[in-house]
Amino acid sequence: MMIARLPFAGIACAAALLLLAPPAAADAERIVAVGGSTTEIVFALGASERLVGADTTSIYPAAADALPDVGYVRQLSAEGLLSLSPDLILAGGEAGPDTALAQTEAAGVRIVKLEEGFASEDVYAHIAEVGAALGREAEAAALNEALKQDMDQVLADVAKIEGRKPRVLFLLQAGRGGLLVGGDRTAANAMIELAGGENAAHGFTGYKPFSPEAATEAAPDILLVTDQSIEMLGGTDKLLADPALAATPAGAAKRVVSMDALYLAGFGPRLAHAVRDLAALLHPQAAIAPLPPRPWTEAE
Repeated sequence: MMIARLPFAGIACAAALLLLAPPAAADAERIVAVGGSTTEIVFALGASERLVGADTTSIYPAAADALPDVGYVRQLSAEGLLSLSPDLILAGGEAGPDTALAQTEAAGVRIVKLEEGFASEDVYAHIAEVGAALGREAEAAALNEALKQDMDQVLADVAKIEGRKPRVLFLLQAGRGGLLVGGDRTAANAMIELAGGENAAHGFTGYKPFSPEAATEAAPDILLVTDQSIEMLGGTDKLLADPALAATPAGAAKRVVSMDALYLAGFGPRLAHAVRDLAALLHPQAAIAPLPPRPWTEAE
């Protein structure tokens, strides 16, 4: 039998390459998470001690918000990412720009690009992908099983609600600009539908600037906003002071529902609880049972 042997120089070269190669994703000890839901998943899987940084949308749990900041999820820089000397970056679906990620990867940092979406199945896949990247497949499977049980319960309760679905208009205060309205193919649209409502803004995808005429035509029964938007606007009364909104059924009845932005639209491990809470707010007359507390929903 012939046994091929490397010359000593070849052995030394191969050993050097092995030493220089980045660690396998599951063995990474200095991780940066980009995307609020991705960071939540890392915490839910019990791997938070490996995190050395996160983006500005990673605000839950409180320990995530206290991590070194690499910037806004869509406005990352290679310098900011590399400053934390990570050996793995978990990049959520919105992470970018691509040039910053490419430069970081070219510097030798492993990047796992994750898929995200606005359906339960997308969340389960996201959790499984993060679990695989961290070498925590068993923990991810257990998390998904609990989340599926909770989703089944809340969706069964929502399906029992009788009567007309309330028309819900989602409004977002984006920085110093004007209000935006959430249309089709948005997290807001998906959450409204999961919670048994009807999105009052149809006929366009994504978010577009609010217009008085569109608000009148939409005739929403409920205005849905984030807590952060209400704070930026200066309170619910300031929102309802808009004549166009005041003239809608929602404005006349002063029906405004407000939830934390990441909780409402994050599509992470707390999805079932967020759907349950939104459904209870949209249908106060319905019997929607509370969900069991989970470690990832009770974190400080």
